[in-house]
Formats: sequence, structure tokens, C-alpha cells
Amino acid sequence: MVIERIGPLSAAKIIAALYAALGLAFGVVFMLIAVAGGFATAAFGADPSRIPSPALMLGLGAIFVFPIGYATIGFVTTLIGTSLYNVAASLVGGVEIQVRETHDAVKR
Repeated sequence: MVIERIGPLSAAKIIAALYAALGLAFGVVFMLIAVAGGFATAAFGADPSRIPSPALMLGLGAIFVFPIGYATIGFVTTLIGTSLYNVAASLVGGVEIQVRETHDAVKR
């Protein structure tokens, strides 16, 4: 079997969804680190009238910005990459894969 063509839009949508989930995970980690930094700053004598702290705002913003940014970058790069693959596959042939059918497959 040879993969002759990949649907750029369908592949890009799948990758965008996966990257959005990844961006959300990174955003949560970034938020926790930023909030911990904000608490540490407050514990060491920062001005308490500066509420909310810049670290807290940066951390909360990461939860929204990271997934959108990751999904956008993943979508665009996958769209470009699959389009380039389709051009190259039409010139030199696709990627050869080997599959085997098993009788143990779960029927859906």
C-alpha cells in the first residue's frame, strides 16, 4: 500500500485539536508557575495594593493564549506540510506502508 495523498484540511483539523489540548496542558503548567511566582513575590514584601499581580494575569492569560496559539500554529504548519507532501508524492511516489489484517480485530 502506498499513501499517495493526504487531505490537508482534515489532517490540519486533527492536529489543531491535538495541539490545542497540548497548549491547554502547557498553559495550566505555566499558570501554576506564574501564580507560585506571584505568591512568592507577595510573601517577600511586594506592595499588596497591586492586586491582581502581573504574574497572576500572565498565568491566567496563558490558559487562553497557549491553546489558541498552539492550535493555530499546528493547523498552519500541518496544512503546509501535507500540501508539500502531496506535491512530492505526485512527483516521486508516496510513502510505502505495510499492513496486516488480523482476525482478532474488534468489530465496531
